[in-house]
Amino acid sequence: METSPSGYSPAGFVGLLWRWRTVLAATLILAGASLAGWLAWRQVRDSLERSPDMVLTGEAIEVVGIPDWVTTDLKWQALRNASLDTPLPLDDPSLERRLARAFDMHPWVAHVDRVETRHPAAATVTITCRVPVAMVRVQGGLLAIDAEATVLPSIDFTPEAAAVYPLLTGIATSPVGPEGSAWGDPVVAAGAALTAAIGPEWRKLGLVECRAVPALNRNGTWWDLHGDAEQVIRFGSAPGQEQPGEPTAAAKIARLAALA
Repeated sequence: METSPSGYSPAGFVGLLWRWRTVLAATLILAGASLAGWLAWRQVRDSLERSPDMVLTGEAIEVVGIPDWVTTDLKWQALRNASLDTPLPLDDPSLERRLARAFDMHPWVAHVDRVETRHPAAATVTITCRVPVAMVRVQGGLLAIDAEATVLPSIDFTPEAAAVYPLLTGIATSPVGPEGSAWGDPVVAAGAALTAAIGPEWRKLGLVECRAVPALNRNGTWWDLHGDAEQVIRFGSAPGQEQPGEPTAAAKIARLAALA
């Protein structure tokens, strides 16, 4: 019989396989059984995950804290914008964190207070929403802001709803970022703080507009408050920006309240 220089013999290899045929067959059978068991477990697991009480649908998510001024469907917007496709497996250990992240990204949401999931599959998301304080006149329309000059979704405001809020004019900038981010202009931030500080006295005084004007004899911005009937009140500096000798914003607002 010929052999290779290394001592390898094809006939010997075949003979070895023949002698170990029982072991090889058993190994193949065991591997096949393991694969079948794994596939069966996958089917059982998927069936359990698809069970109605183990998957969270959008309809089973309750959102607490949505105010009247939010007129669009905040819940579905948050889920869609975060690419959080439902149904979601209830036993996902990151489920509550993912839900919190989805709602925290929405421009109306100031912060997510709490997320609770429970069985059968349901969830409650408690949020605090931003509060609009003014409308800023820009080229092409109005943009809503809160007391921190965060830009709010204007789609929620009809012309009638927008007219309820003070109108900020004399603004030369546009927002630097998308809805849900700060406007990025200290003048807008000052106007937002002023309208928020005046608060309910705004309507009592019949005011409709808060206009930024150059300050007299110095750099900076003053604010004029305009009423319905050609009324103009020189308010001066916004809260926290008073100059030496200028009354505080609180004192000026108290005078306004006395006029109401």
